[in-house]
Amino acid sequence: MGKGILASSLAKLLQSRGYSVTIQKLDPYINVDPGTLNPYEHGECFVTEDGAETDLDLGHYERFLNEATSQANNVTTGRIYQSVISKERRGDYLGKTVQIIPHITDEIKRRIQILGSKGKYDIVITEIGGTVGDIESLPYVETVRQLKWELGTRAMVIHLTLVPYLAATGELKTKPTQHSVKQLLEEGVQPDILVLRTEHNIDITVRKKVALFCNVELEAVVQSINVPTIYDVPLKMLEEKLDLTVLKKLDLPIKEKIDLSAWNGFLTRLKNPTQTIEIGIVGKYVELHDAYKSIVESLIHAGAENRCEIKVKWIHSETVKSGTVDNLFENLNGMIVAPGFGHRGMKGKILAAKYARENNIPFLGICLGMQVAVIEFARNVLNLENADSSEMNPKTPHPVIDLMEQQKGITDFGGTMRLGSYECRIIDDKSNVFNAYNKLTIHERHRHRYEFNDHYKEQYIKAGMVPTGVNPETGLVEIIEIPNHKWFVGVQFHPEYRSTVLNPHPLFVDFIKNSLVEEEK
Repeated sequence: MGKGILASSLAKLLQSRGYSVTIQKLDPYINVDPGTLNPYEHGECFVTEDGAETDLDLGHYERFLNEATSQANNVTTGRIYQSVISKERRGDYLGKTVQIIPHITDEIKRRIQILGSKGKYDIVITEIGGTVGDIESLPYVETVRQLKWELGTRAMVIHLTLVPYLAATGELKTKPTQHSVKQLLEEGVQPDILVLRTEHNIDITVRKKVALFCNVELEAVVQSINVPTIYDVPLKMLEEKLDLTVLKKLDLPIKEKIDLSAWNGFLTRLKNPTQTIEIGIVGKYVELHDAYKSIVESLIHAGAENRCEIKVKWIHSETVKSGTVDNLFENLNGMIVAPGFGHRGMKGKILAAKYARENNIPFLGICLGMQVAVIEFARNVLNLENADSSEMNPKTPHPVIDLMEQQKGITDFGGTMRLGSYECRIIDDKSNVFNAYNKLTIHERHRHRYEFNDHYKEQYIKAGMVPTGVNPETGLVEIIEIPNHKWFVGVQFHPEYRSTVLNPHPLFVDFIKNSLVEEEK
């Protein structure tokens, strides 16, 4: 439905009117976090600065607001129950019977209000995952009912519903919206604003009908129509005066005239490219594009910065074989080998890195993508037979990628990785990464357990693959490059998590710049 984009767009408008805003996501599933979820189930796992593995909607929040989120911005039912059960075991409830009401709902309330209680934000937008009527969403809806009662005009509810279009009769049908609101009312919650997702313009007659049947003011019935890019949604919500209606309902002043000049500048560059290039993304989850959401959005940001339209060619790593590489890669202007876990698709990723290296195609390897480039180089340039990552082959004679010493012996995967923001020192001021960042110290977000094995470092340097970035505390290699290649960079971290509309990530910007068609560069 697009609750995350709607929340991000509203937040952007309120921010542009001078309010400090943050957004949090409440997810009704029982996983403690999405870190162990298969990307096919839930799309990508987004990682915050403080190392929380969170829902991909937090990526939208950061990209729109240009503000970092944290652990407090994503709450799951699993985390709520874990917290309540821990308190019960400690005796915090003084022998009382622990129940969904009030104990679970109180904990949800505490999590909703925690971001606002620190005084850092004027407005906190909370997005509740799932659908009205889901059994697992009931405690959240009940919490909303309580909060509205307690906070009065300081809390309000926006309900996003679908208005389907029946092509056979040429009608927009409001019945799903009416039933959804009726269900909410049965649970004790009256929405203050209705946002109607639609493929066709909703006329005043339909709006009046919805307002009448759902007990909302006419001005509080807002349409959210399909647009060419998600970055158009804030402008559509501005046209619908959603931000003004929200401020009025919350009894807050309209502080400043809205300033979206930087946002509009981005959209102008995005929609008026001077050339088009094709970038291949090689991964094992390419059937679900949301599995690589941050990478795709980073490419959009970098493309706009370079006045260039980027066509993504999705390449399933399991389809990459020695007989298919030419057909798959011959027309690419650049290649990204995507992150991931596990051995599935590794052979294809290694062949992809080899093709990019040998054919001088600009290459960006992210996390496992960097490790793939290191393994490929070991096998085909250093001639280390059966070189591998000890993750994929624990018995490899040449573990050029190996487990960090402190991780050995850990079997509980949740939270055992190197997670969150770490410092990286760029050690070569003539490298591609220095040209991109234009500084020697950077901070980037990580999500991995395995590292470049330093025992092989000298062999790599002599053969032409050089470390250009290291962690200053541990000396671990963070970035590798091949200097005699057009642009070949592998990074152990995830640069895509830090790219925003107003601050495109410098690595992606430089990667695209070096992938542009030569004659027009």
